[in-house]
Amino acid sequence: MSFEPVLTKNVGVKDSQKLSVYVERGGYSSLPKAFAMKPDELTDLVKASGLRGRGGAGFSAGMKWTFLPKDHPGPIYMAVNFDESEPGTFKDRYLCDHDPHQILEGIIVSSYATRATVAYIFIRGEFHLQAKILQKAVDEAYEAGYFGKNIQGSGYDLECYVHRGAGAYICGEETGMLEALEGKRGWPRIKPPFPAIEGAFGKPTVVNNVETLCCVPHIIHNGADWFTSIGTEKSAGPKLYGISGHVNKPGVYELPLGVTCRDLIEKYAGGMRNGKKCKGAIPGGVSMGVLHADELDCPLDFDGPGQRGCMGLGTAGVIVMDEDTCMVSALRNIVHFFKHESCGQCTPCREGSGWMLKTLDRILAGEGKKDDLDNMIELCDAQGSMPGKTICGLADGTAWAAKNFIQKYREEFEAKIESASAVAV
Repeated sequence: MSFEPVLTKNVGVKDSQKLSVYVERGGYSSLPKAFAMKPDELTDLVKASGLRGRGGAGFSAGMKWTFLPKDHPGPIYMAVNFDESEPGTFKDRYLCDHDPHQILEGIIVSSYATRATVAYIFIRGEFHLQAKILQKAVDEAYEAGYFGKNIQGSGYDLECYVHRGAGAYICGEETGMLEALEGKRGWPRIKPPFPAIEGAFGKPTVVNNVETLCCVPHIIHNGADWFTSIGTEKSAGPKLYGISGHVNKPGVYELPLGVTCRDLIEKYAGGMRNGKKCKGAIPGGVSMGVLHADELDCPLDFDGPGQRGCMGLGTAGVIVMDEDTCMVSALRNIVHFFKHESCGQCTPCREGSGWMLKTLDRILAGEGKKDDLDNMIELCDAQGSMPGKTICGLADGTAWAAKNFIQKYREEFEAKIESASAVAV
C-alpha cells in the first residue's frame, strides 16, 4: 500500500513540538485560505470531504457544525475533546507528543468555521506531560498572533484555554465533559438540549475530537476531493490506528481508512508476539466489542466492525489477544473498568455493570451456574435492562462488550462453568 502520512508527517522530525519547526514545514498555511472564505463555505467544504468524527461516534463533522444556531448573538464555544480515556486508545496523545501545533491549527480554522470565539481544550487529567507540551504550544501561538485579537490581520478573534480534567473516564462523554469544564461533577446531561444549542455555560458549543480537528487544515489546503480519494466511499481520509496487546510492534500507525485488522497486525504491527496465534482483537476501544480470530479480514472503517457484531470502529484502538488469553478474564477486566468508571447516575448502568462483575467473578472462582450466560445476554440485549436505558452510552458499551464476548467465545465461557461444576460433583 502506497500511502504518504498526513497527520503524522512531522513525527520523528527534530524539535517537532516547536512553532518554528512547524511553520518551516508548512504549518499554519491553511489559515490565510480559511480566512479568505466565509464560515459557511468552510463548513460546506468539510461536509463535502466526508470527514467523520474520529472520537468514536463517526458522525459527519461538517454536519455537526450545521446544528449550531445561525442567528445566535454569541458567544459560541469550541470544546476540544482530548480526554482520551478509552482503554487501548492513545492516538491523540501521540499527536500532542509529536505535533501539538497541528492540533492548534485545526482548532483555529474549525473555530472560525463555526464562529466560535473561545476554544477550550479539555485534556485527560493523567496526561501531565501532554498538558505541559500543549500549554507551551498555546503560549507560542499567542506570541505569534495565532490566538487573541485580529488573528493574522483577519479580523477574527479567538481565545484558547487548556483545561485539565480530574481523571474520570465519563468525562470523555461530551456532556459529562462540559459539566466538568464548568467546574461541576462530570455527570452526563439529559439530551435534548444538545450541546450545539445549549452547551458550555448554557451557550452553543461544538464538541470535536483532537484527531478530527487535525484533519481540517489538510482538507482546506488540499481540497475535499483529495480527502475523499483516501480510504473508502463511506469512510474517507487517513486514520490513526493505535494497536497494543500481543503484537511485536505496538504503536500508532497512520493508514487509509479500511485497512483490515489482519493487515494491521501482520503487515504493520510485526505479527503476533512469540509466534502465537491470534484469538481475537478488540477493534476500537473496549466498548466496541471483539472480533473473533475468524473475522480478522474485517476492514477497519466505519462500517466493517458493525457488520461483524461490534458496535463500530470506535477510536480504532486495536487490542490484540493471543491464543493463551482467557476470554472470561478479559471480559471481567472490561466490565470491572466500566463498573469503576460509571458515574452512578443511572441505575441500569450502576447496578447492571455491578451485577455482571459479580457474576464473572463467581464464574472465575469456580462457582458459575448454567444460566449465568443466558442471564447476562438477556440483560445486554436490546430489549434488556441496559442498552438504551441510560443518559449516556456507557451502559451500552458495557452491554455490547459482554454480549459480544459471550456470543463469540461461548464455548470457552461454558467450559469454565462446566469444569467448575465437575469439580464440585
